[in-house]
Amino acid sequence: MADDAAAPSFSDRLLDAMLPHVPFDGWSVRAVNAAAADLGIDPAEARSAFPGAYDAIARHSARADDRMVEALHGHGLEGLKIREKIALAVRTRLEQAEADREAVRRAVQFLALPPGGPLAAKLLYQTVDAMWRGIGDTSKDFSFYSKRAILAGVYSATLAFWLQDDSEGRAKTWEFLDRRIEDVMTLGKVRARVEPLLKAVPSPFSALMRLRDAVNTRK
Repeated sequence: MADDAAAPSFSDRLLDAMLPHVPFDGWSVRAVNAAAADLGIDPAEARSAFPGAYDAIARHSARADDRMVEALHGHGLEGLKIREKIALAVRTRLEQAEADREAVRRAVQFLALPPGGPLAAKLLYQTVDAMWRGIGDTSKDFSFYSKRAILAGVYSATLAFWLQDDSEGRAKTWEFLDRRIEDVMTLGKVRARVEPLLKAVPSPFSALMRLRDAVNTRK
């Protein structure tokens, strides 16, 4: 029974069979049919699992998120700073995708086309949300959204850099990631120093900030 529970689902077996074909055929029906031939199954059955490219890409991304979270839960995060945990989450997600790098590139290119915009945004949100949950963040206040918005920018930029990076061990990507996180931390420190000054100066900005604080206090 345990072996059955641990066995990959049909869609995951099909996805694994697709991945070697995606660099050549893209996320396409042709890749699905090739995977079906490799598995010795009816192509129609395969296409019922992934009717379109979006379905296969979405499953690939969701599975990668799950694997990243599992890896993070198995990593000793105690004692790490938030910035170190986030860097670890992003690096884990990309390192786990190394074997499928060309398939990821094809997915990014496909989703960059206008029809792919909504799914691209959805998958990006799911990934950064999984990263925050994976490192144990349980915030429910406004920072829940700001954290995910900031990380979405960091992860998107790092993903784009990673896809172009040919350095050994993707060393330049990890340096780039560290710089992006440092930039975010610097902006946060500047904001923390500037906000009290703005509140002390009568201005439309300080009035808005006081109103924002009042609303947040009542919640």
